[in-house]
Amino acid sequence: MVCGLIAAVVLARGSLLKAIAMVVLGLLLGLVGTDMNSGARRFNFGMTGLADGIEFVAISMAIYGIAEVVYNLEQKQVADVVAGALGRVWPSFADVKQCAGSILRGTGLGAVLGVLPGGGALLASFAAYTVEKRVASAPRQFGNGDIRGVAAPESANNAGAQTSFIPMLTLGIPGNPTMAMMIGALMIHGIAPGPRVMTDRPGLFWGLIASMWLGNLMLVVLNLPMVGIWVRLLRVPYRLLYPAIIVFCYIGAYTINNKAFDVFVMSFFAIFGYVALKLDCEPAPLILGFVLGPMMEENLRRALLISRGDPIVFLQEPISLAFLVLAAGLLVVLAVPAIRVRREEALKE
Repeated sequence: MVCGLIAAVVLARGSLLKAIAMVVLGLLLGLVGTDMNSGARRFNFGMTGLADGIEFVAISMAIYGIAEVVYNLEQKQVADVVAGALGRVWPSFADVKQCAGSILRGTGLGAVLGVLPGGGALLASFAAYTVEKRVASAPRQFGNGDIRGVAAPESANNAGAQTSFIPMLTLGIPGNPTMAMMIGALMIHGIAPGPRVMTDRPGLFWGLIASMWLGNLMLVVLNLPMVGIWVRLLRVPYRLLYPAIIVFCYIGAYTINNKAFDVFVMSFFAIFGYVALKLDCEPAPLILGFVLGPMMEENLRRALLISRGDPIVFLQEPISLAFLVLAAGLLVVLAVPAIRVRREEALKE
């Protein structure tokens, strides 16, 4: 979990200091609620609605839904994203032949990087694009109509989205905000992801694997013939789209626990998320810190109880030692000026 949080800082866009601050703030927000050992209420300011902690759905939809909507309303957007007529949407044989190698390289790279906690699937898209620019004979065409610049990152993104389930199902560690939402949904139904989920709930585990195959098949069936319809949805005016998003966010936050308090929590974090976006603070590290914080605290305290308070136990086990060394290595990488400059250039691009 420490390695995942450090990786979230490494892969976050913008200032490293802001990314670290968002991770720490997410950890602090995760501490709100009832202490698991003593039963004492922590940091709830006397509000009974915070006795069980901050609702994950409320904070996630506030930051990724309402705050994004308000932030986008400030941007100068045209009324219709797609104004002209649509051209050919099916790739030709020449297009497929041109990007076949890019698809294979992107898929392999995404499958490997998607396993990494802390945004591996996002890293896969950037890495695949960078690799294609390096192997291309005319890299200047990327960004000016070269189909390989789309095929490789999308293949890596799809592969990374599938393999990001591996740490979530086997270790109970969400690698990105989407997997964090998946864990939240499973916990709502009383399912705790972890190493025993394959033996305790084999129907759920293998059903989820089968759903990936069926889901990808249905995506092909639906998207290829109907891609023109999906693109035309972009013509929906913003004045109709944004109010609908806000209404559904509030309905979703209320119906989780049927508590009006969650609506006020979401409103508060919507304002906070808007301010964070204005300050160029990426919300993904906060969400990862919020999800991993309580889990990290629970397992840290359990390990220290077993070791009678001796923290050296984390260095005696080879697996925990390897992850701590990896986390320390990532921090060293951040401290190297040349690598930090290359990171900023890659994320900017």
